[in-house]
Amino acid sequence: MTRLHSLRHAIISLSLAATALTAPILVSPASAQQQGSPPPVTVSAPLKKQVVDYLEYTGQFSAVESVELRARVSGYLTEIHFTDGQMVRKGDLLFVIDPRPYEVALASAKASVQQAEATLELTKRQLARGAELRQKDFLAASDYDSRVQQVKAAEASLDIARASVRNAELDLDYTHITAPVSGRIGAHQVSIGNLVNAGGSGTTGTLLSTLVSLDPIYFNFDVSEGDFLTFQRAVASGQVAPVREGKLAVQLRLSDEKGWPREGVLNFVDNQVDRSSGTIRIRAQIANPDLFVAPGLFGRVRMPASGGYEALVIPEAAVLTDQSDKLVMTVVPDGTVVPKVIKPGPVTDGLMVVRSGLNADDKVVVNGLLRARPGSKVTPQDGAIGAPAAK
Repeated sequence: MTRLHSLRHAIISLSLAATALTAPILVSPASAQQQGSPPPVTVSAPLKKQVVDYLEYTGQFSAVESVELRARVSGYLTEIHFTDGQMVRKGDLLFVIDPRPYEVALASAKASVQQAEATLELTKRQLARGAELRQKDFLAASDYDSRVQQVKAAEASLDIARASVRNAELDLDYTHITAPVSGRIGAHQVSIGNLVNAGGSGTTGTLLSTLVSLDPIYFNFDVSEGDFLTFQRAVASGQVAPVREGKLAVQLRLSDEKGWPREGVLNFVDNQVDRSSGTIRIRAQIANPDLFVAPGLFGRVRMPASGGYEALVIPEAAVLTDQSDKLVMTVVPDGTVVPKVIKPGPVTDGLMVVRSGLNADDKVVVNGLLRARPGSKVTPQDGAIGAPAAK
């Protein structure tokens, strides 16, 4: 009896559990409505905006003037008149090489000039006397011709002596090395007391320091053949000013800067496309009055490739990629998500130009893309395109 009673109790427990599993779940009407409503997304019509197509490149700054200061005469370095890294002006004295040997050489050259002048004066007097004697036939013709040649030789010797003076003066001047341009000088490479050598016989003189100008400064970058052709077409159509006239304004920024805070002008385009890379070198010049930009820094530049025109723009974050196509999700009046293939243009400040594929009255999903699946229903909420949409 005890075993039978336990079996009946187990059967009753299983029956109650089965009843509980098959019983309907009661849900409030508000909860059912919330679970059945389409997910919300933010939509907006494309923004009409006046835009300019830009081409952007990475490049490097370089000095307009870059000079290696080298010794042009040999001797011991006796003076350094600057602090490493300081700004110097054109004509400032930088180095002095011991000038005493060259002062002696100059004095000797000047003495040689005086000696040559005295010799020339003597030969001229002898020629004058010879001319009188020759008129009276007291002097042979050969002796007279000899005196004429002596005068010419003395004149040539005087020219040589004077050239030696100029050469000695030049060597003496080279002992005082001045700044050929204004700019920032580097560290001195030779200390006082060291022997420096002049360049000659296929060698270069001892490097003393380097000097670079800083204001203005160049920015060099390479443009692909395709972009260069696009740019040339814009120039030919009159939308963009020619580079070689130095009137085309460009915008630049350093690697840690936002936006385009710096301005310059293009002033050079190379005369040929590099065969190995398929690019052409272009250069911009910018003002650097605060001397903040140093040669060698990398940066970005953008230059216009078209005139201003009105276009439809959407946030770049609203564009999806499907293999080689660019898609945007649009919402039709009944709330259905419809994808559209677009032809994208350049991106400026987070807004992408749409070349084709969108109409001005399309409702583009600008926020909530993860909830907008093609063919599904959504609840559109009006938004506005005024800044890049948050991803």
